[in-house]
Amino acid sequence: MARQLILKYSLQESRVQPEFRYEVIIYWSDEDQSFLAEVPELPGCAADGATYAEAISNVEIIIRQWIETAEVLGRPVPQPKGRLHCA
Repeated sequence: MARQLILKYSLQESRVQPEFRYEVIIYWSDEDQSFLAEVPELPGCAADGATYAEAISNVEIIIRQWIETAEVLGRPVPQPKGRLHCA
């Protein structure tokens, strides 16, 4: 069974790049034997890692790639909304 921890990553600090204002949900997956990091506001945007820190590092890369790909394809990039109320 997955345990879940919600990480409000990068809050509202002006020095923080916009791609790091998205909420990231990080949880341990017994099935995958790794930490999973999902970005609910960016469909399909997720990463994993053997450690919590590795999952965060990996999802930072994936967030950048998600945004870059959307821009290249001319698709809209959702604005970070902050804490989601569905969690």
